[in-house]
Amino acid sequence: MTEQTPIVIVGTGLSGYSLVREFRKLDKETPVIMVTADDGVSYSKPMLSTGFTKDKDAEGLAQADPEAMAEQLGVEIRPWSTVTGIDADARELRLGDQRLPYRKLVLAWGADVIRLSLAGDGLDRVFSINDLMDYRAFRKALSGGKRVAVMGAGLIGCEFANDLRNGGYEVDVIAPDTALMPSLLPRAAADAVQSELEALGVNFHLGTVVERVEHRGDGVEVFLANGDRLPADLVVSAVGLRPRTELAAGAGLDTGLGIRVNRALETSAPDVYALGDCAEVDGRVLLYVLPLMACARALAKTLAGERMEVSYGAMPVMVKTPCCPTAVCPPAADAEGEWLVEQEGSDVKATFRHPSGDTLGFAVTGRFAVEKQTLAREVPPIHND
Repeated sequence: MTEQTPIVIVGTGLSGYSLVREFRKLDKETPVIMVTADDGVSYSKPMLSTGFTKDKDAEGLAQADPEAMAEQLGVEIRPWSTVTGIDADARELRLGDQRLPYRKLVLAWGADVIRLSLAGDGLDRVFSINDLMDYRAFRKALSGGKRVAVMGAGLIGCEFANDLRNGGYEVDVIAPDTALMPSLLPRAAADAVQSELEALGVNFHLGTVVERVEHRGDGVEVFLANGDRLPADLVVSAVGLRPRTELAAGAGLDTGLGIRVNRALETSAPDVYALGDCAEVDGRVLLYVLPLMACARALAKTLAGERMEVSYGAMPVMVKTPCCPTAVCPPAADAEGEWLVEQEGSDVKATFRHPSGDTLGFAVTGRFAVEKQTLAREVPPIHND
């Protein structure tokens, strides 16, 4: 292996490009090759659920093409390149018949959408939106449509519901839980968001699921388990993400919920790292921007020669529901304590307090959302498990 063997980064999403930006601040010479299965266009994934509100289509959300990114970052980018395997012993990435040697390898290839097993002949009208290419296909298919059914009332489902309503579409949200964002928000905050989305015109069908989607004219009819039927032009599936682990596991890397890495983002194979939505860092999969950026900064230092472990501060999650501004910093799943709620209509300030009085988490909506940074300073950082 020569000194010019490159660092290879798989993925040109927010993780991959953020890592290279941080790395180039520290090392402008080491060759870097970025490999991606898509077109390599730079965009911010969190912005996909703001396109109608900001009046931007897929092209409007795109920030730079791969040629511009390659020049800006001083890297080689290989779009439309599908990884078919990793040979950790030979330090090679397999791209079909090609072999790409690496000095260090970073897996930043994200997560796959969870696809529900639905009946019916209308599944070609069910769209998952996980990247800019998905968003482009969705906007094209929606052209001329007026009504969208959204499966899932988690963070992404609620953001899309708000965004689509802002774009003038009729929106139905279907979800099995009886409250919005059940893994993120305490009930008072969830109800506040639901109330404001309903005031905006979003229709909720909670405590049930979609069973079947059938073609009806140019659109579809959505059959729910509770017996309801909803007309729609398109269905958006926003039921969650699953970290991509199959190729890593096939190469003998340790995997769990994601590709398992320590706080230095090191996998079980030497000089192979994982970052972003595909990574399980120190036992946690954190599918949000703030932890991703913290990891990118730490890994950039490691790649530049100074081994660095990521340290997380308190990292509030911003929910992009402009009808009801919301921020949440969930307590650890095993935290001892209770929610204390201050509320005026849809303005909710909920703090999760330990019996000692320490604040371990919070959720704020409406006018209380401006207190997110103050509250974040009270919450302990995410610690090592």
